[in-house]
Amino acid sequence: MNEPIKEAAQLLKKSRKAIAFTGAGVSTESGIPDFRSKGGLWSRFDPMEYGTISAFRANPAKVWQMLAELISISSARPNSGHLAMAKLEEKKILKGIITQNIDMLHQKGGSNKVVEFHGSIASLSCLDCGNQCSLSALQGKAIPPACDHCGSLLKPDVVFFDEQIPSSAIDQSRELLRGADCLLVVGTSCRVMPASFFPSQVQAQGGKIIELNLQPNLGRLANVVLKGNFSQIMNQLLKEIEL
Repeated sequence: MNEPIKEAAQLLKKSRKAIAFTGAGVSTESGIPDFRSKGGLWSRFDPMEYGTISAFRANPAKVWQMLAELISISSARPNSGHLAMAKLEEKKILKGIITQNIDMLHQKGGSNKVVEFHGSIASLSCLDCGNQCSLSALQGKAIPPACDHCGSLLKPDVVFFDEQIPSSAIDQSRELLRGADCLLVVGTSCRVMPASFFPSQVQAQGGKIIELNLQPNLGRLANVVLKGNFSQIMNQLLKEIEL
């Protein structure tokens, strides 16, 4: 593993604009199972029955059974891998992170430039008037919660399966990807569109791809593959960069 670590460290140090793209694999060590894994959220709640905006509008009380469990991940704490990624941003090696996760762990770990591609559990919005409130505003509310302004339904600001990616997340991702010459892909299968195209986009503009995963998925698209535990590998990578 030493040689791939050294190679990855050199790619990151030599890059002009390195960014990261992360998925569920960076959060499992913080006690959040991959939603699609055994014991994960979608093994207990049919995503087509609980994970669509149409299902939410049809039966909000039912869908909130799943959402109440989903937002419970707000108590999770960042692991040392998150802290290492924040350190790379502090060293101005990582210019930003695009994450598919909704758990806020990158921000809790100290990263500042984070694009939440699939939304966040940090806030909720009213489906009618658009009023937004923080997650803490749920305390004392009945489930499903109602908007303080108009009394309509509140929904966590996460992207359901039949919803569009927020335009702000698309714009911010495009800005980060523009000119990126190194992409650190961590803990994601890269199978969910449109984010699945990020590695090939960076490659097409001449950039290098580093994949860190328990089960690598990118094949020949990756210039360097770091197979193993997120926190362990990230801390080894950070140590090598600091030499």
